[in-house]
Amino acid sequence: MQADAWVKEELSPIRDKVYRYIKDMILNGELVAGERIVERELADKLNISRTPIREALFRLESQGFVKTLPRKGVVVSKMSTEEIIEIFTILSSLESLAVKLAATRVTEEDKAKLASQIEEIEKLLARDDLDTKHLTDLHIDVNETIYKLARSPRLYEMLHSLLEYIQAFATVGQEVPGRLRKSLEEHRAIAIAVQSGDSELAEHLAKIHIANSKAAYLEALQT
Repeated sequence: MQADAWVKEELSPIRDKVYRYIKDMILNGELVAGERIVERELADKLNISRTPIREALFRLESQGFVKTLPRKGVVVSKMSTEEIIEIFTILSSLESLAVKLAATRVTEEDKAKLASQIEEIEKLLARDDLDTKHLTDLHIDVNETIYKLARSPRLYEMLHSLLEYIQAFATVGQEVPGRLRKSLEEHRAIAIAVQSGDSELAEHLAKIHIANSKAAYLEALQT
């Protein structure tokens, strides 16, 4: 995120904007695991005092995005293998439930929206090269659509929160040869199952997708 994107709005407290600013840099990979976050440098970059930065970092640390290390200061958190497995295990249960509910509650209007997203996925798959940024955005859009179709606000909030953690390290798994394309194919199959109202198939495909994503990430860690 560029500093010139920093827009000061009176209605938004500075500490909240700083929190979102740093969090976005972690989620989009501008700040990577193990990288130091220096309060003074951020304060100079954003032309603000260090107090809201310190408050934002404290909030991010409480959520597990950063941690404070002796003699090093604040760094972007690097999740352990055990933590990664735990997150994917939880995600598998929640996402499979979401797609199952979505398939049972999908309306004709919902089907039309899914059809548009499926078409966009197929256009991407037809290309020899995959635009990672476009793929990530489409991945998020499809997930958002399906999660909302489940019509369970609490489930949606839990998934949305969990996916933010995953977004911070998901690109690592995409480094495995062929995983980007395979992930896209899996999303298409899930969307088609939801669109057709096949809840059992949608649930099954979601579990396979999460298992494959976890395997790709763990494989990438070994290389």
